[in-house]
Amino acid sequence: MKIKIGVFFGGKSVEHEVSIITAIQAIENMDKNKYDIVPIYITKDNKMYCGELVGDISNYKDIDNLIKNSTQIILAPRDNKVQLLRCDKKIFQNDVYDYIDIAFPIVHGTNVEDGTLQGFLKMFNLPYVGCDVISSSVGMDKYVCKCVLRDNNIPTLECKSISTKDYNENPESVIKMLEDKFSYPVIVKPINLGSSVGIKIAKNQAELQEAIENAFTYSRKILVEKAIKNLKEINCSVVGDYESAKASECEEPVKTDEILSYKDKYISGGKKTGAMKSMNASVLKLPADIEKSEKEKIQSLALKTFDVLGCSGVIRIDFMIDKDTNEIYVNEVNTIPGSLSFHLWKATDLSYTKLLDELIDLALKRNREEKNITYSFDSNILSGVSMNSLKGGAKLK
Repeated sequence: MKIKIGVFFGGKSVEHEVSIITAIQAIENMDKNKYDIVPIYITKDNKMYCGELVGDISNYKDIDNLIKNSTQIILAPRDNKVQLLRCDKKIFQNDVYDYIDIAFPIVHGTNVEDGTLQGFLKMFNLPYVGCDVISSSVGMDKYVCKCVLRDNNIPTLECKSISTKDYNENPESVIKMLEDKFSYPVIVKPINLGSSVGIKIAKNQAELQEAIENAFTYSRKILVEKAIKNLKEINCSVVGDYESAKASECEEPVKTDEILSYKDKYISGGKKTGAMKSMNASVLKLPADIEKSEKEKIQSLALKTFDVLGCSGVIRIDFMIDKDTNEIYVNEVNTIPGSLSFHLWKATDLSYTKLLDELIDLALKRNREEKNITYSFDSNILSGVSMNSLKGGAKLK
């Protein structure tokens, strides 16, 4: 009997469109002899839809029409399954649209990749692919992630986190604090976004103020750190879990500006080499132009980062090499990378279809292990509770 997989994508995120591409790309490469696939599209206002149109990339040119001709669903545990129930059931129509055995979240960015969707799925005791709630949320918060990595002796650049409250109360004081701490240029980024959205380099005070205000349009907290002047960026993927993991080949993004932009990643390659091939393969050197010793160090750091954060499934870690000092730093972690980094694994003779099989197997393994963990115990604490005690007469210890 085939495993029924619900592929979740979209969501309330600035990376909504990238998620659609990644998900449908993955669906096209799943082994249809093993899996029945149910595409589940999450709109930007967090409604979920299924239907014949949802799994076809061409229908996302007119999302209003797609929604109009699709079925809005909600998840519900029923009869030992997680069922997809119709929200607008017609008379004499069965309220059950379908069911799923396992969830495959293929989402990017805030409100979905950051542990939100993972926590939602966990509430249904539903096996799901990829990082768990904690590793997803830590990986998404650039500041928290850097703190955890530094505490485990993994090199990252020194940085400062700033909130809208800090800045709005005294912008001049914040600017002075940053100028005292860092020399220009600095890089400013939203604390919880990917795909290079909201990132700017500032070379003077005016540019710093502009970059801060731009980043705050995407997040209530931002990160500021020293910009490496002579920079080489390297990406490496890891697949596995806490027991066993392996690092991929390394790639080198090619920039058209000072930083790798959203356009570089997803648009500038055009139709033949752009998104549906591997987001934008035309802006990558694969393998990266680095020394063997650098590659081995990056792969070692990638595995350590994966382990320290408690990751599972496939992630991509972005590294920075300061070519003036040859120092290597972990920049950030992508717990659900664009295209699931399949091209990095293809370079190691692991096909996209086999990669997807491995991710699904890892999710089922984790679910089996979690069934052996005790999450509750019998207690008589409620037997002695009365309404009078709830009014303040009793003290709970």
